[in-house]
Amino acid sequence: MKKKTLITLLCAGVLTAGAVAGLAGFDDKEDAQKGSGEYMLLSTAEDDEDEASEGKVEEAEVDGGEVQATGAITGVEDVAREVQPAVVSITNKSVQEVQDLFGMYGMYGFGWGDGRGKTYTYESESRGSGIIIGQNDSELLIATNFHVIDGATELTVGFVDDEMCKASVKGSDDDNDLAVVSVALSDIPDDTLSKIKVAKIGDSDDLVVGQQVVCIGNALGYGQSVTTGIVSALNRTIKLEGYDNTKLIQTDAAINGGNSGGAMLDMKGHVVGINSAKVASAGVEGMGYAIPISYAKSILEDLMNKKTRTEVVDEDQSAYIGFSGKEISDELTYLYGIPEGIFVEEIADGSPAEAAGMKKGDIIVKFDGEEVTSMDDLREKLAYYAAGEEVTITVSRSNENEYTETKLNMTLGSSPDQE
Repeated sequence: MKKKTLITLLCAGVLTAGAVAGLAGFDDKEDAQKGSGEYMLLSTAEDDEDEASEGKVEEAEVDGGEVQATGAITGVEDVAREVQPAVVSITNKSVQEVQDLFGMYGMYGFGWGDGRGKTYTYESESRGSGIIIGQNDSELLIATNFHVIDGATELTVGFVDDEMCKASVKGSDDDNDLAVVSVALSDIPDDTLSKIKVAKIGDSDDLVVGQQVVCIGNALGYGQSVTTGIVSALNRTIKLEGYDNTKLIQTDAAINGGNSGGAMLDMKGHVVGINSAKVASAGVEGMGYAIPISYAKSILEDLMNKKTRTEVVDEDQSAYIGFSGKEISDELTYLYGIPEGIFVEEIADGSPAEAAGMKKGDIIVKFDGEEVTSMDDLREKLAYYAAGEEVTITVSRSNENEYTETKLNMTLGSSPDQE
């Protein structure tokens, strides 16, 4: 019998998570001091020139002395000491749905059950990690994988001193398995702020095969652990959703559940990759994969600059789109290859949907960059947006038996006016 080689996202037991390191900067020093302006993940050279920028948290205190980012790093222990204060754990509480297979197919074939099956929900808790990539005037920004925060009803971040704080999703990109979460600075004790730091990013384009790398992450949810290895190969592709077109870094450093999304570091302590997947199969060892940081950089910058939405808007400011639709079932997706999302049945005359170019038969797959799979899901997200805001809605449109994605720019309408 043939053995299967399985590439996984390391979600067994703990929700795998990520340390993405990068120094957050601003357009200029004045913006950095004000905590305003757009964020950028700066290159290593720029980081070294402005080590005292007020746009980042203070350097970590280790063994009674200040860790200097420009200090000499001579081994794995120095890399770990330099970067661990920037690594956090992430706990994701979510609600999962399971189907009663006995009710669907009959208990052991004896005809028990009604043949329809029932769906049950239960709360699950999973753990991963992330890395601090910057802060603004009100929140700390942390990068991780999308599958770390996927479906979260509650997120908690744990810092290097074991302090735990509530977190919110700032932005996510499921197509590239990346996300940014935020923690309100007002929720973080001053003592914790003095111990954490912002890590720098390197340039993954400069990597060579055989180069030593260090990986840090929340392995199996037990807390921070450090592994080391080499760059085994570059520009690898794997057959996994979200990674079809990404050229990945292959490493033999140990990567386990909880490490996915963790930082792959060069020997200067700069992040060069985001650990995200591994080959899990009997007889296979040391085949982990990381998203190159040079590829992830622009995506993370976009996510960092999204508005954090934690409060539902007032009723008099509530927004609407102007269409009716229904969820695409798993069966239709499986049998006919129809994309998951919301099938548009009708579009209201004079609605924002009509003005944006939405068509009957479109399948809404994303709202403002966030994946949506049902009308309830869309309503929940829309509740945080006010009328008049501009959003991008991604639809999958049939074209000669093929579906292609189209982005529609839309100005949300006012629900009170619509009524």
